[in-house]
Amino acid sequence: MQAGTYDFSSRLSLGEVIKQLEQGVPATNQVTIPEGWTIEEMGAHFAKLGYFSSSEFIAATTRKTASYFPEWLPQEVETLEGFLFPDTYALPLQGATPGDVVKMMTDRFAEVALPLYRQGNKNKLSLKDWVTLSSIVEKEAVLQTERPTIAAVFWHRLQKNMRLESDPTVEYGLKIKQTPENPLTLEQVRTANPFNTYLNYGLPPHPIASPGLASLEATLDPPPTDFLFFVARYDGSHVFSRTLVEHEQAIAKIAEQFSSP
Repeated sequence: MQAGTYDFSSRLSLGEVIKQLEQGVPATNQVTIPEGWTIEEMGAHFAKLGYFSSSEFIAATTRKTASYFPEWLPQEVETLEGFLFPDTYALPLQGATPGDVVKMMTDRFAEVALPLYRQGNKNKLSLKDWVTLSSIVEKEAVLQTERPTIAAVFWHRLQKNMRLESDPTVEYGLKIKQTPENPLTLEQVRTANPFNTYLNYGLPPHPIASPGLASLEATLDPPPTDFLFFVARYDGSHVFSRTLVEHEQAIAKIAEQFSSP
């Protein structure tokens, strides 16, 4: 008989119970990790489910303190932020360790994302840069139809050596979350930190969340675009612009609509 936690229906016969124990198919929890979650959000979720503390999970995701770190990751990658693939996982009811979960999630990344990267990396992005840019696209995009265009805008800006100027990077660096009622302030946008893409050129030091497959695909091969700017409406969609003047006009129009009774 196999060790584990089992969930037996009262309708099962003794023979059926013994068969399950012999086959070693324990009961599991179906735990879903959504696209766009950070390691901290995942840790809080696992702690809420009663598996382990958030701090234990975070410790299992950094190269210096992890008991397991994927061999396929480049040596410059020090954190698994972005490399824990968002999906639904079958975890045992009890006994799962942070290392078990990390291995499960990075194995899933290797299964789903690595083949995509190796077969379609036309723009010659490093693995770390690809996941980092994809994580920004994940945090910016709400509508699936806009995801490729958002990826194209960021890629276009990088090619022109323009700052990405992405709000989610500021939020990640300051560990805050803006809302329509409490948007980022000018002081926050001007606060220096390595993740602030309003102040720093290029990509942040590492991903800011776990991108899903759609964002990874969109970032790997973005379509051509003339757009250089976009601003979010309050329904999740965006207005895309080619010039700064158009962009400022779009911002003013959205602000006016939001403030109207």
